[in-house]
Amino acid sequence: MKGGEIPLKDKLILRKIAVIESVNDELKNICQIEHTRHRSFINFITNLIAGLLAYSFLPKKPSINIDFVDQDQLALF
Repeated sequence: MKGGEIPLKDKLILRKIAVIESVNDELKNICQIEHTRHRSFINFITNLIAGLLAYSFLPKKPSINIDFVDQDQLALF
């Protein structure tokens, strides 16, 4: 990877990598979304949708609250 400037949005998201990893961990372990060799595409989609529905019913979900402000909206006086 080349060294260079990282945009501010990317820096903020990189700070929240632990939250992103915890969501992936919950999807894999609690909701049982696995990467297996499905015999058909329909079985893969069924497994994926069932896992995402189970995740949506979990009482506590990690979240990231980042509000991006458009630079055009800022007014300097």
